[in-house]
Amino acid sequence: MTRNLTLASRLREVLLNGHWIANTNYREQLLAVNWQQATQKVNNLNTIAALTYHINYYLEGLLNAFESGKLEISDKFSFDLPPINSEAEWQTIVANFLEHSERFAVKVEQMEDTLFDQPFIDEKYGTFLRNIEGVIEHSYYHLGQISLIKKMILEHQI
Repeated sequence: MTRNLTLASRLREVLLNGHWIANTNYREQLLAVNWQQATQKVNNLNTIAALTYHINYYLEGLLNAFESGKLEISDKFSFDLPPINSEAEWQTIVANFLEHSERFAVKVEQMEDTLFDQPFIDEKYGTFLRNIEGVIEHSYYHLGQISLIKKMILEHQI
């Protein structure tokens, strides 16, 4: 399997349909919570909605960078989630997340192998490969948080 297919498969594993590493994925976790659960604060932890927004911020920003050659996102804005006041608003966030997840995997799947070793936008950001692997690792990190927060919320509702 070539790197593009391997990386796209790993992205889909964590974001859309896998169970191998974490025995779950974002789609499974996000479709199982409603907007009140997604926005419920547990102690000083981020909400499920905030973590979803955060990962989607990077997916969308990197997709734009892949297409434009310009990186126009900043870490300081990655948690600027607007208020969510309804199930419809939460479902829109989830739908956007899932759409960006699939688009990101498809984009990686279509990349030429030689691109992975090239600098990503600017040499200070490392290579395309480093950034794509970073998305995978970052996504697993926050998926673990989402899974734990969801369990904490559901236990308090019983």
